[in-house]
Amino acid sequence: MKILVLGASGQLGRCIEHVAQGATDHYHFATRETLDLSDTATIEQFVTREGIEVIINCAAYTAVDRAEDEPKQADEINHLAVARLSELTERLGIFLIHISTDYVFSGRSSVPYTEDMPTEPIGVYGQTKRRGEEAIQRLAPRHIILRTSWLYAPYGANFMKTMLRLGKERPEMRVVFDQVGTPTSALDLARFIVGIIEHRQLDKTGLYHFSNEGVCSWYDFAEAIFRLSGYDTQLHPIRSSEYPTRAERPHYSVLDKARVREAFGITIPHWRTALEECLQLTASLPE
Repeated sequence: MKILVLGASGQLGRCIEHVAQGATDHYHFATRETLDLSDTATIEQFVTREGIEVIINCAAYTAVDRAEDEPKQADEINHLAVARLSELTERLGIFLIHISTDYVFSGRSSVPYTEDMPTEPIGVYGQTKRRGEEAIQRLAPRHIILRTSWLYAPYGANFMKTMLRLGKERPEMRVVFDQVGTPTSALDLARFIVGIIEHRQLDKTGLYHFSNEGVCSWYDFAEAIFRLSGYDTQLHPIRSSEYPTRAERPHYSVLDKARVREAFGITIPHWRTALEECLQLTASLPE
């Protein structure tokens, strides 16, 4: 099959490129500079010329705080451009795999979120991502939407990379302990996406949750990063109210993965196991 990855310069796109090395399918990786998600006409020209059968959309407006001040820009990328892409894929018979987020939920639950639970995003980022999901569900029947949480990778900017940098610079740090979720290695998510295509499981359309297994706070996640990296940085747990941000964060973002495990017959690694692998790969890469 011929696959196009949009948003290929981001952490997930780069992990898909890493995982897809040696794949029998043919992957095209497009950055915002080569194929902008908002430029539907150019995307159509490319997919028609190359005979693309699957589009993986990793492109998104992910600046959670800045989205509060740039709601139109966030909506253009996360919703309107996704709607146009959905219409394009349906018209041309292309399968769409789209990445979404735990931010579509309010974070006020006390049990893991299933795909069928009501969404109630509390910020612009989550609201625009939810509108993008709805557009796909309305316009492109041949799709898989994957909600994930707390994504990190050896590439790009993310919490793990930030902790590795600050852990070298600071003897102590303060990290919030009252936001709970599941860190997700983009390597594991990339393996799952590539596996869906490789095993020809595109008939299992719909909405799924994918994160690593287990639950922790940002404080716990930082502690594991420092411990596995051999840092002796002293950590202090703080409440979210002591670290105010422009956009409110969900306090509980644990996703229920029963549907994806059963539908695709997969076993998902625990977040600590995934973190250890990701740190090893990160250490092997040039700075």
